[in-house]
Amino acid sequence: MRSAPRTVHVGVAVLALLVLVALAAPLLAPADSYRSDLPGRLATPSAAHVFGCDGLGRDLFARIAYGARVSLGVATVVIAISLVVGVAVGAGAALAGGWVDTLLARAIDVVLAFPGLLLAIALAAVRGPGIANVVIALAALGWPGYARLARAEITGLRSREFAQAARALGARPARVLVRHLLPAALPTLLVQATFGFSGAIIAESSLSFLGLGVPPPLPSWGAMLDEGRQFLLVAPHLVIFPGAVLALTVLALQLVGDGLRDWLDVSAGSADSRTSSGRPPRPL
Repeated sequence: MRSAPRTVHVGVAVLALLVLVALAAPLLAPADSYRSDLPGRLATPSAAHVFGCDGLGRDLFARIAYGARVSLGVATVVIAISLVVGVAVGAGAALAGGWVDTLLARAIDVVLAFPGLLLAIALAAVRGPGIANVVIALAALGWPGYARLARAEITGLRSREFAQAARALGARPARVLVRHLLPAALPTLLVQATFGFSGAIIAESSLSFLGLGVPPPLPSWGAMLDEGRQFLLVAPHLVIFPGAVLALTVLALQLVGDGLRDWLDVSAGSADSRTSSGRPPRPL
């Protein structure tokens, strides 16, 4: 296999740095992200506060560092749940065939017919703010995309020679799926999960920006953008720094996804998937 593109290395380096900052937040940002200091509210970046302070005098760098834990943690759980449920449903539909496949395919189409973010806002509004509710809302919308992709990939792969040979040797359908079909479909699913990761981060930030995500005073990049917009003209750093970190994270994930797609050479498989399923899966 050829070496990974440079974009993958750049994206992975940025993500590794972000994960390191999130894990080492107590060491890198010793200031308490919850402690208010009203005399120092809206303080500009300085040696004492690298990114300045927010409207309540809280250290902005500390809140961004701890906010990385929230964004990365929520996105990881959402993608894990969506991937497991989606692959299980899609692979089950492809193997079952017949009316089961048709029924599950129509159920996937029904969920995908709704606007993703609007439905997430509705679910989060009904359940109320909270990390668990955000995960449930985003995972409930994320699995159909992976189910559609897995169904298309498994349907195309089950007619390949290696799958037919395994069945001819007496392998049961479950063994063929686990040992042969899923590993062959893994590169395409991995690339889609990378893009979905960035979509989950944006969705979580959007819900927090609207007040439907992580409840205060927990730090969240989206909530920080919402809090800073009222001070945009007098303290633009309240929006610039969390917005820049959010944009950099999404850009790094996109670079990794594009690089993995070229490195793993899944373009042909993705094209087959789009042809079989009718349209590409939704990022979430």
